[in-house]
Amino acid sequence: MPQITHLTGLAPYAETLAAMEQRVAAIAAGTAPEAVWLLEHPPLYTAGTSSRVEDLTDPTRFPVYVAGRGGQYTYHGPGQRVAYVMLDLNQRGRDVRQFVCALEAWVIGTLAMFNVKGERRAGRVGVWVTRPDKAPNPDGSLREDKIAAIGVKLRRWVSFHGISINVEPDLSHFSGIVPCGIRDHGVTSLVDLGLPVTMADLDAALLAEFPRHFPA
Repeated sequence: MPQITHLTGLAPYAETLAAMEQRVAAIAAGTAPEAVWLLEHPPLYTAGTSSRVEDLTDPTRFPVYVAGRGGQYTYHGPGQRVAYVMLDLNQRGRDVRQFVCALEAWVIGTLAMFNVKGERRAGRVGVWVTRPDKAPNPDGSLREDKIAAIGVKLRRWVSFHGISINVEPDLSHFSGIVPCGIRDHGVTSLVDLGLPVTMADLDAALLAEFPRHFPA
């Protein structure tokens, strides 16, 4: 099991990213164990390597950081659990697709503990839930909302960045971007789905589910 660290308060983005890069270098050098950091950030937007300027619809609303991870624009803020996952894929099989799949499965398994059916969608990275309680799409199909985002980077086959799961963020904060470049779907959270889940509840589920997808 990697070393698990809870960062208290709202972790400043630039400093946390710099510390994460230092830890990744130490893991690659064999001088530090694998790690998972659980934290919340203050409200901000991050731009992944595939981000498009037109998807930042309100550039002055919150600070914008270039993240260096894969993906497009993402929001982070209070009420959203961010898990930075620093694993040595040299020891776990050098398969990026399998690693991303395992991250998705970790999120899906965690959500299942709260009777939420998280699902993958072809061409859309992240985890989605259907919303039969909302009006259907114009073509009659069920609405779908994103509940978790995934964005990773590898350096010397050590992973960093990771996942974010919406527990109870201010969902209006997502309106300053087109989340992950997808315009025709919404964003939700566990509390928005009517579940009184706390951050501590989610953390317990994440840590219980982790070994199933990332065995030592």
